[in-house]
Amino acid sequence: MPLVMVILLAVIQLGLVLRDQLVLVDAARAGAREASVIADDSGVRSAVVSAAAGLDPGSLEVSISREGAQGAPVTVVVSYARATEVPLVGAFLPAAVQMSAQATMRQEFAPT
Repeated sequence: MPLVMVILLAVIQLGLVLRDQLVLVDAARAGAREASVIADDSGVRSAVVSAAAGLDPGSLEVSISREGAQGAPVTVVVSYARATEVPLVGAFLPAAVQMSAQATMRQEFAPT
């Protein structure tokens, strides 16, 4: 019975990590959408944090890479360290799971 409980808790932890990965992918897409229409990187970071509801904003790392001209790609990479918080499972897993997501879109404005 104790082994079944540990396996169940590990499945719960996996579900939490997968949920956060989906939120991270959505945040990267929101950041790329914002970066495709504005040149302000702080606005892009703000869009990422807003889209990453439920994640610790202090643990989010946002990287923005622009090619330069209108029509060129802009890539937003969002990284996040997810702490393992389910009891008993932490002994078998690392203290944090590093996750990242990236999205690329075409710039719709002419950079100045």
